[in-house]
Amino acid sequence: MRIAVVQVGYGDAEPVPERVERVCDLVRSTVEGASGGSRPDLVVLPELWAPTGFDYRRWEDLAEPLDGPWVERMTALARELSLALHAGSFVERLPEAGADGRRLANTSVLVTAEGERTAYRKIHRFGFGSGEPKLLEAGSEVVTARLASAAGEGATVGLSTCYDLRFPELYRQQVDAGAEVFLVPAAWPAARVSHWTLLGRARAVEDQAFVVQCNTAGTHAHTEMGGRSQVVAPNGDVLAEAGTDEEVLVVDVDPGVVARTREAFPVLGDRRL
Repeated sequence: MRIAVVQVGYGDAEPVPERVERVCDLVRSTVEGASGGSRPDLVVLPELWAPTGFDYRRWEDLAEPLDGPWVERMTALARELSLALHAGSFVERLPEAGADGRRLANTSVLVTAEGERTAYRKIHRFGFGSGEPKLLEAGSEVVTARLASAAGEGATVGLSTCYDLRFPELYRQQVDAGAEVFLVPAAWPAARVSHWTLLGRARAVEDQAFVVQCNTAGTHAHTEMGGRSQVVAPNGDVLAEAGTDEEVLVVDVDPGVVARTREAFPVLGDRRL
């Protein structure tokens, strides 16, 4: 499975509609610039790249329903390019208030080439009582999906978002649900980017799975983003790593490596808790 990780860079001055179209063009050029069998099967975008990751004041105004214009735009792009698109996440306006009384959620969307959608609402909200916990409803479901590949049988992917990476129990549940590849869009700040890279390798090693991390670049809401998107193999090797500017990584991921790694070193079978 060939995966393109699109590390989007942006700042406060760029209007959201212009950024959406620019990113669509970036995805399009990434795919159309590939020759023959080198086209990606999956493109991954970061967390909240359209409504901005840290400008909480704008979330209410920029929120949309799951069948709103942004998701429709991402669905059309996946169909146009005939590939799977992990569109990153957006601020979803929920049809009704959840258990915490919130009407918004940080929701990531995975769209297949046929336009089928899988949504994941971020379970772990970052902010220590402010920001996401104050404004957003927490998700409650572990979400996986099966993706096809032009070169093989495809892979089962597990969906999570940014701060989720700090909670290993989520990824163990994804493994139990069959996940071979973890997809992690993020708006992870530069101040803690060393944790971002370390935790990605840790999740890969402890779960013997591929980890595909797509972060944001640039500075918005006075917060410098960390970049350093990466793809990590089940043995912890970093197969590709971005810098701190807008960048695209293209990496081949063989899901068969997951099965072989787990068979050769069957640590998961020794779990007791």
